[in-house]
Amino acid sequence: MKSLKFVDNLPSKILAGQKTSTWRIDDEKNIQAGDQLSLSDLSGNEFAQAKVIEVKEAAFSDLSEDDKLGHEQYKNDEEMYQQFAHYYQKPVGPETKVKIIKFELMK
Repeated sequence: MKSLKFVDNLPSKILAGQKTSTWRIDDEKNIQAGDQLSLSDLSGNEFAQAKVIEVKEAAFSDLSEDDKLGHEQYKNDEEMYQQFAHYYQKPVGPETKVKIIKFELMK
């Protein structure tokens, strides 16, 4: 089972069904539709398991409204780029490719 980690404020949103999508840069795990995921906090404590229902890759500038459904919202693109630059410790901009992973919790 592949695993994904989430920052502290996101597990509760996932468990409440408010967050059903995650965006990842440099997906070294090669996550694909149908994969089962262990979702954990940054300490590695699993809080849920999920199944990947859709995967798509796009540049940040090409994200559609559908791609943004189920993901936390940002005030503007600059805030989004800064957040991902912080997560990945590298420059992020409109041309940066991102993998959109839509998932559903497993019962």
